Amino acid sequence: MKRRMKIKVDNQKYLPEVKTEFSAGADLKVKTEKDIVVKPNESAEIHTGVYLEIPKGYVGLLFVRSSFGKKGLMLKNSVGVIDSDYRGEVIAQVINTSKSGIVLTDTERFAQIVVVPCLSLKDNLEVADELEETERGEGGFGSTGK
Repeated sequence: MKRRMKIKVDNQKYLPEVKTEFSAGADLKVKTEKDIVVKPNESAEIHTGVYLEIPKGYVGLLFVRSSFGKKGLMLKNSVGVIDSDYRGEVIAQVINTSKSGIVLTDTERFAQIVVVPCLSLKDNLEVADELEETERGEGGFGSTGK
């Protein structure tokens, strides 16, 4: 059975784009009446005009597209998390980490959303005295080699 997701947009021009059959995410566009200039080391709130009904058991992960990431634009919280019960507009808080201004124009594809399965932790956490052993154990931060 094919899984579907409902979407509402303020205007058809803001409908997210999926460019290829194997794209993991859908590109989100800037919704603005005038160009947005994000100055160096400053942040901005970018509206998308997109509202989603993410299915229960899934989560939306919001990322800046690589074309903007290489210019120095980042999400303020690194990855945006959109829970399946959220029904408001998808809005991105971005920050410019470069030394020059970054311009965002109306309908420009600047971010992407990836929707993936997610275990709800509400009522699914089990307190334990011991955890199952693994080969890796407690090794972290480069512990698997170079």
